[in-house]
Amino acid sequence: MSTAPQLVVHRDKELMAQAAAARLITRVVDVQASRGSASVVLTGGRNGNGLLAALAAAPARDAVDWSRIDLWWGDERFLPDGDPERNVTQAREALLDAVPLDPKRVHAMPASDGPHGADVDAAAAAYAEELARAAGPTDHGAVPTFDVLMLGVGPDTHVASLFPELPAVRETERTVVGVHGAPKPPPTRVTLTLPAIRAAREVWLLAAGEDKAEAAAIALSGAGEIQAPAAGAYGRARTLWLLDAAAASQLPRALYPPASA
Repeated sequence: MSTAPQLVVHRDKELMAQAAAARLITRVVDVQASRGSASVVLTGGRNGNGLLAALAAAPARDAVDWSRIDLWWGDERFLPDGDPERNVTQAREALLDAVPLDPKRVHAMPASDGPHGADVDAAAAAYAEELARAAGPTDHGAVPTFDVLMLGVGPDTHVASLFPELPAVRETERTVVGVHGAPKPPPTRVTLTLPAIRAAREVWLLAAGEDKAEAAAIALSGAGEIQAPAAGAYGRARTLWLLDAAAASQLPRALYPPASA
């Protein structure tokens, strides 16, 4: 079930990060009020980390009950625990160490010095099992129905570690796979697949900067997901593209509302 993307375009990347952080706080507070706990999938990269830093600085961040939130990751660089290039390391520095999370509800992807050693495929399988254990009878398949799943969009249209034409973006059964030979370093990664991403209620795609303009235009112009993975990322209830003006500069004006600011 695909949902048509909604677009919000902000003046610059700082405003985009602040607005996205405020939007996330509102969404999590609403979910916690209605269902008790919330689940969010984080993304790395400059836009994902920018959002987390804006969230850390937001006065309203304490409206969230941080003890009742499950945090997952869309992908991870398969490096040793604590490596500064790992998404979880960067997330801890940007936000996680500053809020009272329940450590058991922070679901980091395995590291290369973890129990699976250098076997990235075993690490991916273990994360898939962790997701499956968290899925309930009302969820859609072998992952929880995430409330918000965030993805940064790469200049080549990749999302998570799903790169154009590579095997991971073609996966239709497994929810998590190991990535070998990624075109950007490090080459070995763990990633959610499109079936896992599409289990989310809301998928938010973040793109800021001129280097993302062509990718946004391609992904939103009806491109296929194998050639443009971002085109295949959508939520069950909502698909939201959050862009700054530079990233939206190649989009037809008809695609986004004049009310965007």
